[in-house]
Amino acid sequence: MTTDTEKPITHKRVLTLVTPIILMGLSTPLLGIVDTAVIGQLGEASLIGAVAVGALIFTFLFWAFGFLRMGTTGLTAQAYGAQDASEIRATLGRALLIAGIAGAGLLLLQLPLNWVAFQLVQGSDAVEQEAQSYFSIRMWSAPFTLANYAVLGWLVGMQQTRLAMVLQIFLNGVNASLDALFVLHFGWGVAGIAAGTVIAEIATAFVGLGIAITLLRNYAGRWSWAAISTWEKISATLSVNRDIMIRTLVLLLAFSFFTMEGARQGDTVLAVNAVLMQFVSFSAFFLDGFAFGAEALVGSAVGAKNRNRFSEAVKLTSLWAVILSVLLSSGFLLFGGFWIDFLTTSPEVRDAARAYLPWAAFTPFISVACFQLDGIFIGATRAREMRDASFISTGAFFIFWYLLLPFGNHGLWAALALFNVTRAFALGRYYPKLTAALSAQG
Repeated sequence: MTTDTEKPITHKRVLTLVTPIILMGLSTPLLGIVDTAVIGQLGEASLIGAVAVGALIFTFLFWAFGFLRMGTTGLTAQAYGAQDASEIRATLGRALLIAGIAGAGLLLLQLPLNWVAFQLVQGSDAVEQEAQSYFSIRMWSAPFTLANYAVLGWLVGMQQTRLAMVLQIFLNGVNASLDALFVLHFGWGVAGIAAGTVIAEIATAFVGLGIAITLLRNYAGRWSWAAISTWEKISATLSVNRDIMIRTLVLLLAFSFFTMEGARQGDTVLAVNAVLMQFVSFSAFFLDGFAFGAEALVGSAVGAKNRNRFSEAVKLTSLWAVILSVLLSSGFLLFGGFWIDFLTTSPEVRDAARAYLPWAAFTPFISVACFQLDGIFIGATRAREMRDASFISTGAFFIFWYLLLPFGNHGLWAALALFNVTRAFALGRYYPKLTAALSAQG
């Protein structure tokens, strides 16, 4: 097996690796925009809120298993950097095994999960009724969604970002097309949004497995249950995944609370925040492009025990991430009003959203540091530090929210901004230890 781990990391190399991920990132928030825009054409704030609440629940459920993407990327990248063909294959096998078990567990537990979710998420009766419909349909995508996380993480770790882009565009293209068909043509409403997502996830899982199997034909070795089930490797995988899972759940508490607090302020505020969070999602997936690039390049450098390559990966991916964050924030400030009008036809929601637009507009620049640090630590599989930092930043978020309660929804957005700043400081304090450890290895 040959790799390009000895080639220098240059601006061109970074952009070549990251550009497909950015295009992939573009397709993902566009799906959320399409969902909001499609349901928004019906002109009811409660329907927009129902999609937001339903999506929130599954964000919490599925991204609790986000380690299947993040952990798989770091572990695969290190195997790739070490030129270990057997472990490259085994890493994918372990991730898919975990995805299958976890997905089946979610299906078996869907009734108690439904009850808990709707006890925590409080909306109006109209919002909850539609969100229940969304939940009952969307849950059936669980095993396939988690398998897609595993395959996507593996492809990024293999630095096959073009293939990852193709797979994600396929997922979101099918999903968006079915959403428009089911809602605007068949009139299925919120249920149509959920059904489109389920069908798209199933189709993508089969396509992704086909891509992975085809790619592995270029590498020596074969599938081995003994390699997949080696206890030492399973233990290491579970350790990384456990800490990433805890970290993800803790961070999701803050994002979930943001939506729930908006719901408590009424359907209009809930709809406004749902619209503006599309801007945040749009920027997040773009910034994730360079964070993903950092994961792949840092992981490869760690696997090869090359301190200089690690430093170059961090420096160049972070430089381009900052440039992109400035462009995104500027674009949102200039053209945000246009996109608000595109996302909803409700005059009340349009007017209110403009008042809070600056908070969403500045989010990319405020949050770029925490995104990059996440990518660096995921690539290095330093999940414990990520876990500890998540406790600090999420605790700070609730303190900020409480102190800013008198400012209503403005205070809520301010707390979210400070949360992202705290994430960067909390994780950044571990960075010197990471670089010292790499210097000792090299």
